[in-house]
Amino acid sequence: MKIAVIDGQGGGIGKYIIERFRKEFPEEIEILAVGTNALATAAMLKAGANEGASGENAIIYNSGRVDLIVGPIGIIIANSFLGEVTPEVAAAVASSSAPKILLPVIRDHIEIAGFKTEPLPHLTDDLMDRVRRYLSLK
Repeated sequence: MKIAVIDGQGGGIGKYIIERFRKEFPEEIEILAVGTNALATAAMLKAGANEGASGENAIIYNSGRVDLIVGPIGIIIANSFLGEVTPEVAAAVASSSAPKILLPVIRDHIEIAGFKTEPLPHLTDDLMDRVRRYLSLK
């Protein structure tokens, strides 16, 4: 199973997700780190991703070539990450046929009703549970 972890800016969230994946699923999954920039991709590669690619075209191209997409919810919001997520990137990720498990980490003047702010480790615990359930269905 090939999982794309998409992140931007410094790649800290993607790095944390990949570190958790490597502890939970050391050999079961192939991780593709796709960053909006080279710094984010490098951080995710350092965390243990199998492959990495950077930039708008890499995200658009790879969104349709993976079995699952994970990352912060900003990857489907145009102009998020201080403009790093272009409208084309947001559309490609959102319209990909791959299932998406997204962390509700919001910084761009968007609120999600019913969402309670949780620390990243708690959000990632839930993400891991959802990925585990997804993998058990495959």
